[in-house]
Amino acid sequence: MAGASPTAPTRRARTLWAAGASTFAATIMLVVGLFQFVEGLVAVVNGPEFYVSTPSYVFTFNATAWGWFHMVIGLAAAVAGGFIFTGNLLARSVGVALAVLSALANFLWLPHYPLWGIIIIALDVLVIWGLTSVDLSDL
Repeated sequence: MAGASPTAPTRRARTLWAAGASTFAATIMLVVGLFQFVEGLVAVVNGPEFYVSTPSYVFTFNATAWGWFHMVIGLAAAVAGGFIFTGNLLARSVGVALAVLSALANFLWLPHYPLWGIIIIALDVLVIWGLTSVDLSDL
């Protein structure tokens, strides 16, 4: 009992919190990747007929090309989410970068597909929080 550290329960709680945040972020990253892929697939299959037409918006996009872009980001995000489960620092860094890229892409896409854009941006924010709020020394 003399060798027990008074900070052991605190350290264990922080370790469980870190593991929970990491698992949460990886799971949400997989979901965001799948949502992003489906969003892109809809754009590729249906072309310009599926979204709100905004002719005066500053950023104009070809729906098919933009759909492929969403599909690539979505697939990369889902793969990164799978690798985040391993606890790899590189996977976490790539996950944050892809979440930022995904949020930016969906921000530009908001006038064309507002509901999905807002949902994916919100989930991207949760992923960024989950991946950056963990103290890696606790893992």
